[in-house]
Amino acid sequence: MTPEIVADRPDLLGEGPLWHAGEQALYRVDYLRGELLRFDPATGRDETIYGGPKVSGFTLQADGALLLLAEGARVLRWKDGVATVLVDGFPGSAGMHFNDCVADPRGRVFTGTVPDDPDHYAAGVGRLVRIDRDAGVIPLVEGIGISNGLAFSPAADRLYFTDTLSCRIDVFDYEADAGTLSNRRLFVDLASGPGRPDGLAVDREGHVWSARWDGSAVYRYAPDGREVGRIEFAAKKITSVAFGGSALAELYVTSAGGDDRANEGAAAGALFRLASGTQGCPRAFSRIGI
Repeated sequence: MTPEIVADRPDLLGEGPLWHAGEQALYRVDYLRGELLRFDPATGRDETIYGGPKVSGFTLQADGALLLLAEGARVLRWKDGVATVLVDGFPGSAGMHFNDCVADPRGRVFTGTVPDDPDHYAAGVGRLVRIDRDAGVIPLVEGIGISNGLAFSPAADRLYFTDTLSCRIDVFDYEADAGTLSNRRLFVDLASGPGRPDGLAVDREGHVWSARWDGSAVYRYAPDGREVGRIEFAAKKITSVAFGGSALAELYVTSAGGDDRANEGAAAGALFRLASGTQGCPRAFSRIGI
């Protein structure tokens, strides 16, 4: 598993990679630049398709639009260059923004809130929330430090969740009909480092692939939490992962720190790709406002 650099702008804070199967293209954001990018593997073209309010996470909607989670705890439906506001904050969201997100099989979206001011991280004021199809925002879990990587198990009966500040990945049981989480428990404790866990993805075998901020690597964990693989990168801040390619057998990896390669690594801020040796799970479409 040798990573190759496929796009090298480089990103200040590359995040949220998501494979668009219909277009056979990889989308991601550069949060600090407020840009949404599209990489076409067939041509090698890496282009900015959106610039505006900072977007921290996004999903593909069932109607072909993109659902953008933007600063100010706003949710935008973006289609053909036109943004429509579906959520403009919610009670308790002042001074917060959404972060990583994932759609469930019914079209709901799970995401977390993160303080805009890093000085407030330790206060544990973040939440894990559910955005329902009618665009209502339902708080589910309180006391989160930095809400990050989210992914469902292959059967969508479990939800993996990362709190970067507490250096742990937890797992919930998930009931898709009701959209409810229960039985939260530790999946992996990463307090001993190196680095902190960031975005994640789950493959068809139920293994969890976790990016490591300040850890220069992606780790693979078996369903019982055992580390079974590790991939090193020439970038300290590895931010997130997504399966892509026609068979979902390629792993795309985002990174940050492209403005300081002297300290953050020779390939900091690059978009990487490698053969995963397995296959990912197709991502569900969101259906917010549909």
